[in-house]
Amino acid sequence: MKRKITKLLIGALSVCTLLAGCTTKGSKNSASNNTSTNSESLTKYENVSSDVGFDTIYSYMEYTTNTESAAAHFKDSTTLLRYYNQLFDIYNDYDGINNLKTVNDNAGIKPIKVDKPIIDMLHMAKQFYDYSNGEFDITMGALLKVWHKYREEGIKLNAEKQLGNLPPEEELTQAAGCKGWDNVIINDEESTVYITQPCQSFDVGGIAKGYATELVAQEVSQNMQAGYFNVGRNIRTVNDKPDGTTWNVGIADPEGALPNGLALISSKGSFSFVTSGDYERFYIATDGKSYHHIIDPSTNYPASHYRSVTIITENSGVADCLSTTLFTLSIEDGKKVLEAYKQATGKEANAVWVMDLDKKQGEGKETNGYYVVSSEGLKDNITY
Repeated sequence: MKRKITKLLIGALSVCTLLAGCTTKGSKNSASNNTSTNSESLTKYENVSSDVGFDTIYSYMEYTTNTESAAAHFKDSTTLLRYYNQLFDIYNDYDGINNLKTVNDNAGIKPIKVDKPIIDMLHMAKQFYDYSNGEFDITMGALLKVWHKYREEGIKLNAEKQLGNLPPEEELTQAAGCKGWDNVIINDEESTVYITQPCQSFDVGGIAKGYATELVAQEVSQNMQAGYFNVGRNIRTVNDKPDGTTWNVGIADPEGALPNGLALISSKGSFSFVTSGDYERFYIATDGKSYHHIIDPSTNYPASHYRSVTIITENSGVADCLSTTLFTLSIEDGKKVLEAYKQATGKEANAVWVMDLDKKQGEGKETNGYYVVSSEGLKDNITY
């Protein structure tokens, strides 16, 4: 049960992943004189919220000459995150909102009129379905719903020092057959979404948080000089740091034993760093194995190649899609998806894969009991 014990430690590390700008004080609201530029004294404003949704903790930092403005930016960002959480929620209803749960509940019944961010996010999800030859598939909600049920029950049983159960094979097979973009009708003019098959549903766990992070960053950062948004392992930096140093983002130790992580990614400017890992939202089943939430559509079971995959690219929604996708693929096939994305958009995305030593693949480096592989584009930006 070691992984269960370290879950909270890893969560704390992921909230404080921007190592160069991390502070252990002022977890609610803090400001400190930090640097200067153009003869103006800049303050580093920081704040944290645990009620923005997405089952995570949100931390915000901004370099500013006006802490009141920065506080307003933080408030705006939390309001937006709560709104997107409600829109993209597949589990809960909200008064006056047609969200993805509304769409799922009306599968096989009728089209549902939704806000534009849902339409846009679904279009992006379809693009990554195409880039990955179907590996990234938000239409397989029926299969993920089965695993969600057994995982939630398993987590509760583990808390009572009991082992969880595995879904019956026939239940997984039946649910896995209920998917497909051919059964989805998106009407951009009417802003409606319709799933034609009653058994089918969306699960947007592999895109929603990153997509929301990017939307918030694009809106709020228009009035920021520099800073970052950290929405639970979805990190979005804004512009260069005023002192000219790099943003430094740690690759977490899956067991939480290393406070500074396994490696450090350094970058300047506006970038997104998104990690998918097996060390949160998992349970131990009766076979003694751990089962997490990232399901491989080719096996109907949680993917087992890696402990984590981190994507570094411009857009947080893109990074979220890619980290989920590459987690279920070999390194070779994952690089093909990165190349497909680059060919389609002209934009680059890089990856860091962390795996156990007995599952080594690709050219990488052994460090602290793990094997780490990084994209060629990161060779000058990663330190161990």
